Order: sequence, then C-alpha cells, then structure tokens
Amino acid sequence: MRVSIGSDHAGYNLKKKIINFLTEKGYEITDEGTDSPDKSVDYPDFAKKVSFDVVNKKADRGIIICASGVGASVAANKVKGIRAGLCHDTYSAHQGVEHDDMNVLCMGSKIIGEELAKEIVISFLNARFLNEERYIRRLKKVIGLEEGK
Repeated sequence: MRVSIGSDHAGYNLKKKIINFLTEKGYEITDEGTDSPDKSVDYPDFAKKVSFDVVNKKADRGIIICASGVGASVAANKVKGIRAGLCHDTYSAHQGVEHDDMNVLCMGSKIIGEELAKEIVISFLNARFLNEERYIRRLKKVIGLEEGK
C-alpha cells in the first residue's frame, strides 16, 4: 500500500516515527514534509500535498499530523474527493474507513503518544470500506454535498 504522510513543525517528530514504523512494515511511503521541527510552517500546505497525492492516485491513503489534528482535518476536507477524519482512537480509525470510506487520517501530536499513534495508523490502513447498501447510500450523500447538492 502506498501512503502519503505530511506534517507541520508540531507533527514532525511523530511523523518521522510513523514513517520509520511503516517502512519497517513494508509500506511504500511518500514524505510530503515538513523537514524540520524547528521552523514554523503552515499545516494547510502539507494537508494539500497529502490530499492531492490521494485524489491523484499517487497514494492509496494519506496521513496528516499537526499539533491537534483539527487544522489538518479542516484543510484536507476542503479538497474534493478527500474524506479526512481526526482520530485519536483505533475504533474511529477503522470505522471511518469501513462506514465512511475515509481516505485521510489526521492526528494530533500533542494529543496522543507514539505507541497509540502506531495502533491508530495500523487500524486505519488495515480497514476496508464495507461496501454495503447503507454505507454506499450515505457515501453518495456525502459526495453530493461536495458537489453542492
């Protein structure tokens, strides 16, 4: 699976740990930056890069990390075709994929620690959309909202 991951300066350290963890597990990783925790940068820039990788099919899933995860989620969800979820627990991470076809995971580096983040990421990446009628019906309604319907 191809995973695009990005962060602002606040999420940099957790991002690097997640990249190392996923690389060891055999995932193909695209690191969309930032490259340092020492220079303040803007989370929407990295949410955009990761989201565009997903919608342009350069990645199967995306992960964005900022201080709380909120800003990353708000920014990513502005990109047509992205269904980003802010998850700080494993249930939400897999349920968001299974029921809502979530394709971008957002996390807050100041909210959760490394080990929980790893568990959340694996729950997200291992989950599959359930493709049942009720979930398809709801997903079509979400996509309709994107299209102004």
